[in-house]
Amino acid sequence: MDRFVKVKSKAIPVRYNDLDTDQIIPAQFLTSVDRSGYGANLFRRLKDSDPDFPFNQAAYQGASIMLTGANFGCGSSREHAVWAITGAGIKVVVAESFADIFFNNSAKNGLLLVALPKEAIDRLAESAGEIEVDLESQTVKNERGDCYSFEYDAFRKHCLLQGLDDIDYIMSMEADIDRHRQDARKDWMKSRVMETSR
Repeated sequence: MDRFVKVKSKAIPVRYNDLDTDQIIPAQFLTSVDRSGYGANLFRRLKDSDPDFPFNQAAYQGASIMLTGANFGCGSSREHAVWAITGAGIKVVVAESFADIFFNNSAKNGLLLVALPKEAIDRLAESAGEIEVDLESQTVKNERGDCYSFEYDAFRKHCLLQGLDDIDYIMSMEADIDRHRQDARKDWMKSRVMETSR
């Protein structure tokens, strides 16, 4: 997983509430357990049914920040929804609120989710230019000088800043785990190991 520190980009506004995981990546495209290839079908039904949908507009091409509404990522717990978002180049989703399972899936896959009030998101959506999201300082800024702070879980922040998924995090503690194993061995186990190694 790549390290996340700061993203500066134009933002793509997808101002809907209750966007569920089936709208994010429709079920018929869940054809692989591999993470690649899902970005092409992000919001496929919405893109096909609405020519003016933001992901169809050239003005937002290359955006790596998405602004959206409340309860984003509700519905089934499919991890593929996160893979579709990151596969389309989005690194940060700013919303009023997120579904719990989607929030956890995102943190484990390097996608930063930022919860801000509707008024702040409105202000960010109205601003021209780029938006900067800084995980280290936990701030979102626009070029007009507006700055918004956001809360974020300290453990997940550490993992994103270091580029660690759950397995990487465990492996980074290998020396501590080995030390614990050594300390936890009973005396009779230590003597038995010494005897068998002779």
